[in-house]
Amino acid sequence: MVTFIPRREIVVLGLACLVLAATGIPALAVTAEVARKCSALMAKQFPPRESGNPAAGSTKGSGRDQQAFFNKCVANEGKIDDRTAK
Repeated sequence: MVTFIPRREIVVLGLACLVLAATGIPALAVTAEVARKCSALMAKQFPPRESGNPAAGSTKGSGRDQQAFFNKCVANEGKIDDRTAK
């Protein structure tokens, strides 16, 4: 059986994908300074159970809590409200 391949539709779909890829929303880059500051704030907010062993977990919060805190810190460019940091 011969399969019909709609070449025009494939070309249009390919061009649409290229246009969307070329005009995509640029990702915001995190600077090293902001990442270091947020990492230090996160370590202060979520101290490890065992000093020097990050695999031991945190005394406060879960991994999701830590990730949410870090993402919020990065979104605020390293500025965290003192009332939210316990």
